[in-house]
Amino acid sequence: MEVTPNHTQTVTGWAAMNESGKVEPFIFKRRENGVDDVTIKVQYCGMCHTDLHFIQNDWGITIYPLVPGHEITGVVTKVGTNVSSFKVGDRVGVGCISASCLDCEHCRRSEENYCDKVTLTYNGIFWDGSVTYGGYSNMLVANKRFVVRIPHNLPLDAAAPLLCAGITVYSPMKQHGMLKSGGSLGVVGLGGLGHVAVKFAKAFGLRVTVISTSPAKEREARERLRADDFIVSTNQKQMQAMTRSLDYIIDTVSAKHSLGPILELLKVNGKLVLVAAPDQPVELPSFPLIFGKRTVTGSMTGGLKETQEMLDVCGEHNITCDIELVSTDRINEALARLARNDVRYRFVINIGGNSKL
Repeated sequence: MEVTPNHTQTVTGWAAMNESGKVEPFIFKRRENGVDDVTIKVQYCGMCHTDLHFIQNDWGITIYPLVPGHEITGVVTKVGTNVSSFKVGDRVGVGCISASCLDCEHCRRSEENYCDKVTLTYNGIFWDGSVTYGGYSNMLVANKRFVVRIPHNLPLDAAAPLLCAGITVYSPMKQHGMLKSGGSLGVVGLGGLGHVAVKFAKAFGLRVTVISTSPAKEREARERLRADDFIVSTNQKQMQAMTRSLDYIIDTVSAKHSLGPILELLKVNGKLVLVAAPDQPVELPSFPLIFGKRTVTGSMTGGLKETQEMLDVCGEHNITCDIELVSTDRINEALARLARNDVRYRFVINIGGNSKL
Protein backbone atom coordinates (compact mmCIF):
# COMPACT_ATOMS: atom_id res chain seq x y z
CA MET A 1 0.00 0.00 0.00
CA GLU A 2 1.40 3.41 -1.03
CA VAL A 3 0.72 6.15 1.49
CA THR A 4 2.17 9.65 1.48
CA PRO A 5 3.34 10.71 4.94
CA ASN A 6 1.40 13.66 6.36
CA HIS A 7 2.57 14.02 9.94
CA THR A 8 1.29 17.35 11.24
CA GLN A 9 -0.47 16.63 14.53
CA THR A 10 1.64 17.50 17.56
CA VAL A 11 1.57 14.85 20.28
CA THR A 12 2.91 14.73 23.83
CA GLY A 13 4.50 11.43 24.73
CA TRP A 14 7.17 9.69 26.75
CA ALA A 15 10.09 8.11 24.92
CA ALA A 16 13.27 6.15 25.54
CA MET A 17 16.12 7.94 23.79
CA ASN A 18 18.75 5.26 24.47
CA GLU A 19 19.30 1.98 26.37
CA SER A 20 19.30 3.59 29.82
CA GLY A 21 16.01 1.94 30.74
CA LYS A 22 14.29 5.29 31.28
CA VAL A 23 11.85 7.42 29.33
CA GLU A 24 11.52 11.20 29.15
CA PRO A 25 8.93 13.66 27.82
CA PHE A 26 8.94 13.73 24.03
CA ILE A 27 7.07 15.91 21.55
CA PHE A 28 6.48 14.35 18.13
CA LYS A 29 4.13 14.35 15.14
CA ARG A 30 1.41 11.91 14.15
CA ARG A 31 -0.29 11.66 10.78
CA GLU A 32 -3.55 13.40 10.03
CA ASN A 33 -6.67 11.25 10.32
CA GLY A 34 -7.09 9.54 6.94
CA VAL A 35 -10.26 8.19 5.35
CA ASP A 36 -9.72 4.77 6.95
CA ASP A 37 -8.42 6.07 10.28
CA VAL A 38 -9.70 6.54 13.80
CA THR A 39 -8.21 9.22 16.07
CA ILE A 40 -8.18 8.25 19.73
CA LYS A 41 -7.67 10.36 22.82
CA VAL A 42 -5.55 8.00 24.91
CA GLN A 43 -6.80 7.64 28.48
CA TYR A 44 -4.80 4.65 29.70
CA CYS A 45 -1.88 2.52 28.56
CA GLY A 46 -0.74 -0.69 30.21
CA MET A 47 2.96 -1.32 30.83
CA CYS A 48 4.03 -4.67 29.40
CA HIS A 49 7.31 -6.45 30.13
CA THR A 50 7.90 -6.22 26.38
CA ASP A 51 8.11 -2.43 26.80
CA LEU A 52 11.08 -2.96 29.10
CA HIS A 53 12.80 -5.29 26.62
CA PHE A 54 12.41 -2.73 23.84
CA ILE A 55 13.45 0.23 26.00
CA GLN A 56 16.66 -1.58 27.00
CA ASN A 57 17.20 -2.97 23.48
CA ASP A 58 17.42 -6.49 24.91
CA TRP A 59 16.61 -7.99 21.51
CA GLY A 60 18.89 -5.69 19.51
CA ILE A 61 16.10 -4.31 17.29
CA THR A 62 15.05 -1.09 19.03
CA ILE A 63 14.67 2.08 16.96
CA TYR A 64 15.26 5.19 19.10
CA PRO A 65 13.52 7.40 20.04
CA LEU A 66 11.06 4.74 21.21
CA VAL A 67 7.56 5.56 22.42
CA PRO A 68 6.38 2.27 24.01
CA GLY A 69 2.89 1.05 24.80
CA HIS A 70 0.59 -1.48 23.12
CA GLU A 71 -2.17 -1.83 25.71
CA ILE A 72 -4.06 1.32 24.80
CA THR A 73 -7.58 2.39 25.71
CA GLY A 74 -9.29 5.68 25.05
CA VAL A 75 -12.13 7.52 23.38
CA VAL A 76 -12.67 8.19 19.68
CA THR A 77 -12.40 11.88 18.74
CA LYS A 78 -12.47 11.63 14.94
CA VAL A 79 -13.23 9.05 12.24
CA GLY A 80 -12.43 8.94 8.53
CA THR A 81 -15.06 9.02 5.81
CA ASN A 82 -14.65 5.27 5.16
CA VAL A 83 -15.17 4.36 8.82
CA SER A 84 -18.64 3.11 9.74
CA SER A 85 -17.85 0.77 12.64
CA PHE A 86 -16.80 3.53 15.07
CA LYS A 87 -18.08 6.97 15.94
CA VAL A 88 -16.92 9.89 18.04
CA GLY A 89 -17.25 9.07 21.74
CA ASP A 90 -16.82 5.30 21.39
CA ARG A 91 -14.67 3.50 23.98
CA VAL A 92 -11.96 1.67 22.06
CA GLY A 93 -8.61 -0.03 22.33
CA VAL A 94 -5.50 -0.69 20.29
CA GLY A 95 -3.21 -3.63 20.98
CA CYS A 96 0.08 -4.90 19.65
CA ILE A 97 -0.55 -4.49 15.91
CA SER A 98 -1.01 -1.33 13.84
CA ALA A 99 -0.79 -2.68 10.28
CA SER A 100 -0.38 -5.77 8.10
CA CYS A 101 -0.52 -6.52 4.39
CA LEU A 102 -4.32 -7.16 4.56
CA ASP A 103 -4.10 -9.59 1.62
CA CYS A 104 -2.18 -12.74 2.63
CA GLU A 105 -3.79 -15.98 3.84
CA HIS A 106 -3.26 -14.95 7.46
CA CYS A 107 -4.83 -11.52 7.03
CA ARG A 108 -7.79 -13.01 5.18
CA ARG A 109 -8.37 -15.26 8.22
CA SER A 110 -7.92 -12.29 10.57
CA GLU A 111 -4.65 -13.74 11.85
CA GLU A 112 -2.89 -10.45 11.22
CA ASN A 113 -0.37 -11.24 13.95
CA TYR A 114 1.18 -13.93 11.70
CA CYS A 115 1.38 -11.79 8.56
CA ASP A 116 4.92 -11.54 7.17
CA LYS A 117 4.45 -7.78 6.94
CA VAL A 118 2.90 -7.23 10.36
CA THR A 119 3.67 -3.82 11.87
CA LEU A 120 3.89 -3.43 15.63
CA THR A 121 2.10 -0.56 17.35
CA TYR A 122 5.52 0.76 18.34
CA ASN A 123 9.00 0.16 16.94
CA GLY A 124 7.48 -0.90 13.62
CA ILE A 125 7.52 0.53 10.11
CA PHE A 126 4.08 1.73 9.02
CA TRP A 127 2.64 1.70 5.48
CA ASP A 128 3.92 5.23 4.84
CA GLY A 129 7.48 4.31 5.85
CA SER A 130 7.38 6.03 9.23
CA VAL A 131 8.36 4.46 12.55
CA THR A 132 5.35 3.69 14.74
CA TYR A 133 5.02 5.28 18.16
CA GLY A 134 2.94 3.63 20.89
CA GLY A 135 0.54 4.49 23.66
CA TYR A 136 2.82 6.32 26.07
CA SER A 137 1.27 9.41 24.45
CA ASN A 138 -1.88 11.49 24.67
CA MET A 139 -3.21 10.76 21.17
CA LEU A 140 -3.14 7.96 18.62
CA VAL A 141 -4.21 7.62 14.99
CA ALA A 142 -5.04 4.02 14.04
CA ASN A 143 -6.32 2.26 10.95
CA LYS A 144 -9.92 1.09 11.55
CA ARG A 145 -8.94 -2.56 10.99
CA PHE A 146 -6.73 -2.48 14.08
CA VAL A 147 -9.14 -0.85 16.54
CA VAL A 148 -11.39 -2.83 18.89
CA ARG A 149 -14.39 -1.89 20.98
CA ILE A 150 -14.22 -2.03 24.80
CA PRO A 151 -17.41 -3.42 26.42
CA HIS A 152 -19.28 -0.76 28.39
CA ASN A 153 -19.12 -2.66 31.67
CA LEU A 154 -15.32 -2.84 31.68
CA PRO A 155 -13.37 0.14 33.08
CA LEU A 156 -10.86 1.45 30.57
CA ASP A 157 -7.95 1.31 33.02
CA ALA A 158 -8.33 -2.33 34.10
CA ALA A 159 -9.25 -3.36 30.56
CA ALA A 160 -6.10 -1.89 28.98
CA PRO A 161 -3.77 -4.87 29.67
CA LEU A 162 -6.30 -7.20 28.06
CA LEU A 163 -5.10 -5.80 24.71
CA CYS A 164 -1.84 -7.73 25.21
CA ALA A 165 -1.91 -9.94 28.30
CA GLY A 166 -5.53 -10.95 27.77
CA ILE A 167 -5.33 -11.93 24.12
CA THR A 168 -1.91 -13.55 24.61
CA VAL A 169 -3.39 -16.18 26.92
CA TYR A 170 -6.88 -16.32 25.37
CA SER A 171 -5.64 -17.17 21.88
CA PRO A 172 -3.85 -20.44 22.79
CA MET A 173 -6.65 -21.40 25.16
CA LYS A 174 -9.09 -21.18 22.28
CA GLN A 175 -6.73 -22.89 19.80
CA HIS A 176 -6.11 -25.88 22.06
CA GLY A 177 -9.65 -26.46 23.30
CA MET A 178 -9.40 -24.97 26.76
CA LEU A 179 -12.61 -22.95 26.51
CA LYS A 180 -14.76 -25.85 27.67
CA SER A 181 -15.20 -27.09 31.22
CA GLY A 182 -13.82 -30.28 32.68
CA GLY A 183 -10.14 -30.05 31.80
CA SER A 184 -7.17 -29.18 33.98
CA LEU A 185 -4.76 -26.31 33.36
CA GLY A 186 -1.44 -25.44 34.92
CA VAL A 187 -0.37 -21.79 34.84
CA VAL A 188 3.37 -21.24 35.26
CA GLY A 189 4.07 -17.84 36.74
CA LEU A 190 1.53 -15.64 38.50
CA GLY A 191 2.19 -12.26 36.92
CA GLY A 192 0.62 -10.03 34.32
CA LEU A 193 -0.14 -12.89 31.94
CA GLY A 194 -0.59 -15.63 34.52
CA HIS A 195 -3.27 -13.99 36.63
CA VAL A 196 -5.40 -13.35 33.54
CA ALA A 197 -4.97 -16.98 32.44
CA VAL A 198 -6.26 -18.11 35.84
CA LYS A 199 -9.30 -15.83 35.54
CA PHE A 200 -10.14 -17.12 32.06
CA ALA A 201 -9.69 -20.75 33.10
CA LYS A 202 -11.98 -20.41 36.10
CA ALA A 203 -14.61 -18.68 33.96
CA PHE A 204 -14.45 -21.58 31.48
CA GLY A 205 -14.77 -24.23 34.19
CA LEU A 206 -11.24 -25.63 34.21
CA ARG A 207 -9.44 -26.97 37.26
CA VAL A 208 -6.49 -24.60 37.74
CA THR A 209 -3.09 -25.25 39.26
CA VAL A 210 -0.70 -22.33 39.70
CA ILE A 211 2.99 -23.24 39.45
CA SER A 212 5.32 -20.65 40.95
CA THR A 213 8.78 -20.23 42.46
CA SER A 214 7.26 -18.04 45.18
CA PRO A 215 5.46 -19.71 48.13
CA ALA A 216 4.19 -16.26 49.14
CA LYS A 217 1.83 -16.21 46.15
CA GLU A 218 -0.17 -19.25 47.29
CA ARG A 219 -2.67 -17.38 49.41
CA GLU A 220 -3.50 -14.90 46.66
CA ALA A 221 -3.69 -17.64 44.04
CA ARG A 222 -6.15 -19.66 46.08
CA GLU A 223 -8.20 -16.99 47.86
CA ARG A 224 -8.30 -14.09 45.39
CA LEU A 225 -8.01 -15.87 42.06
CA ARG A 226 -9.72 -19.12 43.18
CA ALA A 227 -7.00 -21.45 41.92
CA ASP A 228 -7.68 -25.06 42.90
CA ASP A 229 -4.07 -26.07 43.56
CA PHE A 230 -0.71 -24.39 44.03
CA ILE A 231 2.74 -25.89 43.48
CA VAL A 232 6.11 -24.42 44.39
CA SER A 233 8.18 -25.43 41.39
CA THR A 234 11.37 -25.85 43.44
CA ASN A 235 9.64 -28.27 45.82
CA GLN A 236 10.33 -31.72 44.34
CA LYS A 237 7.82 -33.44 46.61
CA GLN A 238 5.00 -31.15 45.48
CA MET A 239 6.01 -31.47 41.83
CA GLN A 240 6.16 -35.27 41.99
CA ALA A 241 2.76 -35.43 43.69
CA MET A 242 1.23 -33.69 40.65
CA THR A 243 2.96 -35.85 37.99
CA ARG A 244 0.70 -36.56 34.99
CA SER A 245 -2.19 -34.57 36.44
CA LEU A 246 -2.69 -31.74 33.92
CA ASP A 247 -4.20 -31.63 30.44
CA TYR A 248 -2.65 -28.28 29.56
CA ILE A 249 0.01 -25.88 30.77
CA ILE A 250 0.44 -22.21 29.86
CA ASP A 251 3.97 -21.02 30.62
CA THR A 252 4.10 -17.25 31.18
CA VAL A 253 7.64 -16.98 32.59
CA SER A 254 9.88 -14.55 30.70
CA ALA A 255 13.14 -15.72 32.29
CA LYS A 256 15.32 -18.67 31.25
CA HIS A 257 14.15 -21.93 32.88
CA SER A 258 13.93 -25.66 32.25
CA LEU A 259 10.75 -27.11 30.80
CA GLY A 260 11.64 -30.66 31.89
CA PRO A 261 10.09 -30.69 35.38
CA ILE A 262 7.06 -28.76 34.13
CA LEU A 263 6.44 -31.23 31.30
CA GLU A 264 6.29 -34.08 33.80
CA LEU A 265 3.12 -32.49 35.21
CA LEU A 266 1.30 -33.14 31.94
CA LYS A 267 -0.74 -36.22 31.20
CA VAL A 268 0.10 -38.34 28.17
CA ASN A 269 -0.74 -36.24 25.07
CA GLY A 270 -0.70 -33.08 27.18
CA LYS A 271 0.15 -29.69 25.69
CA LEU A 272 2.47 -26.98 26.99
CA VAL A 273 2.13 -23.51 25.43
CA LEU A 274 4.88 -20.91 25.71
CA VAL A 275 3.53 -17.35 25.64
CA ALA A 276 6.42 -15.38 27.16
CA ALA A 277 9.65 -14.35 25.44
CA PRO A 278 12.76 -15.07 27.53
CA ASP A 279 15.88 -13.29 26.28
CA GLN A 280 17.73 -16.65 26.47
CA PRO A 281 16.65 -20.09 25.21
CA VAL A 282 14.66 -22.28 27.60
CA GLU A 283 15.90 -25.81 28.39
CA LEU A 284 13.88 -28.53 26.64
CA PRO A 285 14.97 -32.08 27.51
CA SER A 286 13.69 -34.78 25.16
CA PHE A 287 12.73 -37.56 27.61
CA PRO A 288 9.61 -35.88 29.05
CA LEU A 289 8.43 -35.35 25.48
CA ILE A 290 9.18 -38.86 24.26
CA PHE A 291 7.81 -40.79 27.23
CA GLY A 292 4.68 -38.68 27.54
CA LYS A 293 3.92 -38.00 23.88
CA ARG A 294 3.64 -34.38 24.93
CA THR A 295 3.57 -31.29 22.75
CA VAL A 296 5.39 -28.01 23.29
CA THR A 297 4.08 -25.11 21.22
CA GLY A 298 4.12 -21.34 21.21
CA SER A 299 1.64 -18.56 20.69
CA MET A 300 1.87 -14.80 20.23
CA THR A 301 -0.94 -12.29 20.80
CA GLY A 302 -3.89 -12.77 18.41
CA GLY A 303 -5.69 -11.40 15.39
CA LEU A 304 -8.17 -8.55 15.58
CA LYS A 305 -11.31 -10.69 15.26
CA GLU A 306 -10.08 -12.91 18.08
CA THR A 307 -9.12 -9.88 20.17
CA GLN A 308 -12.64 -8.48 19.90
CA GLU A 309 -14.03 -11.90 20.78
CA MET A 310 -11.79 -12.01 23.85
CA LEU A 311 -12.96 -8.58 24.99
CA ASP A 312 -16.59 -9.59 24.54
CA VAL A 313 -15.96 -12.70 26.65
CA CYS A 314 -14.38 -10.47 29.31
CA GLY A 315 -17.44 -8.27 29.22
CA GLU A 316 -19.71 -11.29 29.62
CA HIS A 317 -17.75 -12.67 32.58
CA ASN A 318 -16.64 -9.30 33.99
CA ILE A 319 -12.96 -10.19 33.61
CA THR A 320 -10.41 -7.41 33.98
CA CYS A 321 -6.77 -7.20 35.00
CA ASP A 322 -5.55 -6.48 38.51
CA ILE A 323 -3.71 -3.20 38.08
CA GLU A 324 -1.76 -0.49 39.82
CA LEU A 325 -2.49 2.90 38.28
CA VAL A 326 0.48 5.26 37.90
CA SER A 327 0.69 8.90 36.85
CA THR A 328 2.86 9.97 33.93
CA ASP A 329 5.50 11.42 36.25
CA ARG A 330 5.98 7.97 37.80
CA ILE A 331 6.59 5.98 34.62
CA ASN A 332 10.31 5.49 35.31
CA GLU A 333 9.61 4.41 38.88
CA ALA A 334 7.13 1.87 37.55
CA LEU A 335 9.61 0.63 34.92
CA ALA A 336 12.21 0.04 37.64
CA ARG A 337 9.68 -1.89 39.70
CA LEU A 338 8.57 -3.83 36.63
CA ALA A 339 12.18 -4.92 36.09
CA ARG A 340 12.09 -6.36 39.63
CA ASN A 341 8.65 -7.96 39.04
CA ASP A 342 7.39 -5.74 41.84
CA VAL A 343 3.81 -5.31 40.65
CA ARG A 344 0.49 -7.05 41.26
CA TYR A 345 -0.10 -7.61 38.42
CA ARG A 346 0.05 -4.87 35.80
CA PHE A 347 1.00 -1.21 35.80
CA VAL A 348 -1.33 1.06 33.85
CA ILE A 349 -0.39 4.66 33.06
CA ASN A 350 -3.12 7.23 33.64
CA ILE A 351 -2.37 9.12 30.42
CA GLY A 352 -5.54 11.19 30.41
CA GLY A 353 -5.38 12.10 34.09
CA ASN A 354 -8.96 10.94 34.67
CA SER A 355 -9.86 9.05 37.83
CA LYS A 356 -12.12 6.54 36.05
CA LEU A 357 -13.67 6.01 32.64
